[in-house]
Amino acid sequence: MKKVLITIENNNLTFSYKKSHSKISNDLINTNIISDNELIFSDEYIKENLKIISTFVKELIIQYNINQVNIKNIELTILVLDILNRVDTINCLNISDDETITYAICEKLIKIKKITSLSCYNIPTFMLELLDQNNIKVVSRSEILFTSSFMQGNNLSQFSKIYYKMSVRLELPISKEDEEDFITFCKINHYLKTIHINIFNKDGIEFIINILRKNKIKNVKILLHDNITKESNAEYLKNLNKKHAKDKISIKLVYSDNYLENNIFNQLIVNTLKICGVIIASLVLSVIGYLAFNNHISMKQVTEIKNDLDKVIEETNPEEVIEELELEPETEELKIVNDYLATLLTVNPDTVGWLKVNNTNIDYPVVQGKDNKEYLEYDYNREKNRDGWIYMDYRNDSVNLSKNTIIYGHNRYYSGVMFGTLYKTAYKSWYGNPENQIIKFDTLYGTMEWQIFSIYKIDVTTDYLKVNFSEDAIWAEFLNMITERSIYDFNIEVGVTDKILTLSTCSSTRNQRLVIHAKLLNKE
Repeated sequence: MKKVLITIENNNLTFSYKKSHSKISNDLINTNIISDNELIFSDEYIKENLKIISTFVKELIIQYNINQVNIKNIELTILVLDILNRVDTINCLNISDDETITYAICEKLIKIKKITSLSCYNIPTFMLELLDQNNIKVVSRSEILFTSSFMQGNNLSQFSKIYYKMSVRLELPISKEDEEDFITFCKINHYLKTIHINIFNKDGIEFIINILRKNKIKNVKILLHDNITKESNAEYLKNLNKKHAKDKISIKLVYSDNYLENNIFNQLIVNTLKICGVIIASLVLSVIGYLAFNNHISMKQVTEIKNDLDKVIEETNPEEVIEELELEPETEELKIVNDYLATLLTVNPDTVGWLKVNNTNIDYPVVQGKDNKEYLEYDYNREKNRDGWIYMDYRNDSVNLSKNTIIYGHNRYYSGVMFGTLYKTAYKSWYGNPENQIIKFDTLYGTMEWQIFSIYKIDVTTDYLKVNFSEDAIWAEFLNMITERSIYDFNIEVGVTDKILTLSTCSSTRNQRLVIHAKLLNKE
C-alpha cells in the first residue's frame, strides 16, 4: 500500500507518492491533514472510494481555482486520470516524471474528453498522432540531438516541436545533413504551412517539393527570399506552380527592402496603370452587364404580359364580360366597337384603351389610375415594377373624350419597353414617313386614328398638360402654342372643333420632356 500525497500550490493540484511514514486514515473524515494545502490517502483507499475522492478533489479545484494537475510519479497517472474522469474543470495535465508515456496512459487520456493539453518528458510518434487526432496537444521535454543547421536553426530540439511546427527556414543549396533531417522532419510533422528559402536554386526547390509530395504534405507555401530578375527563372517558377497546383504547393517571391526601394517607383506606376485599367474595365463590364440583365428582364416581363393578354382576348367571350360588367351603353350614340378591350377588364379593370405607334415598340393596352403616380411604379398586372405602364391622365374621360387626351409612359431607352422607343419620332427618318404620322388609339367605344401635327422637346413644364378649356379662344391659343413648338412643320390645320391626343415622356434627361401632339381624324 502506497501513500498518495495531494498538495495545492500556485493554482496547481499535485499528485505524488509520500515517502514519509505518516499514518494513513482508513476513512475520509479522519484523513491526516498535514497542512491546509496537503492531504494524504492510500492508493487502495482511492481505488475503493473513487467517487468520494473525485467529489472531494472537484471541490478543491473549485475552491482554489485550479486549472492544471501535476503528476510527479508516472505510476500514479492511471489512478489520477480515473479521478479526473469525474471532474469537468481540468483540461491541462503535466507529468513531471522523466519517463516515456505508456500506451495505457495514452488510451486513458483519449477517453477523457475534457483534457486538451499534455506536458510530458517523452512520447512515441504513434501515440502523439493518436492524441493529436483526439484534439490533445502534447509538449515533450526530452531533448533530441541533431547536428544539422536545419534542426538547430529552427529550434527543433523536442519531438513535440517537430510534430507541431508550422513554419521552417531552409538554407539553399541544401547540405547532406540538412537533407536527411528535413526528410525526418516531414515524416513526423503534421502542421507545416510555410517554408522559407534564401536563394533561387532549382535543385533545392525540386528536392523540397519532392519530399513534400512523398509525405503527402499539402497546402504549403514556399517563400523565396531572393530578387529574381531573370525572366527565365520567373517563368520556371510560374510553370512549377502550375505543375503542383493539384498538391496545393505554391512558390511565392519575397523581394528584399533594398530591391523594393530601388524598383518601387517604376513598379508602382505600372501596377497603378494596371489596377486602374482593371477597375475601369470592371466598372464598364459591370454597368454593361447590369443594364443588359435588367433590360432582358424588362423585355421578358412585358412580353410575358402581352402574351398572357393575347390568350385572354382569344379565350374569353366578350359578350359574357359585357353582360356581367353591364358595359352596354344606355344611349344609342355610344356603341361597343372594340369588345376585345372588354375581355381585358377581367385582368385589369383600369383598362381604358389600346395605343399603337408605327415603327416603334409601342403597342400596349392603356390604363387609367386614381392619380398620375400609380402606374409609374406598377405594371399592367398591378404588380410593383420600375418600368411602370402606359397610362391615361386621371382627369381624362375615356368615354366622352376630353379636348386634350394625355397618355404618359416611362422612357426605358435601353430596354425599349413602354415609351422607350418614342425617341425615334424626333428623327427625320421617322417623322418624314407619312405612314408613321398616324397614331392609333382605341377605346371600348371607338376605333380612332390621330394625325401628328407637332413633335418637340422641352424643359419640364405643365403648360401642355391641360385637359379641358372653358373658352374656344383659350383652346385656340393653346393649339397655336403647341403647334409653333414643333421641330417640323407638318402643315396640318388644327381648329377649335378638333380633339387632340398628347403623348408625353422623359427625353434625354429627367429635366426634359419629349412631347407628341396628334389631332383626331376619324372615330368609328
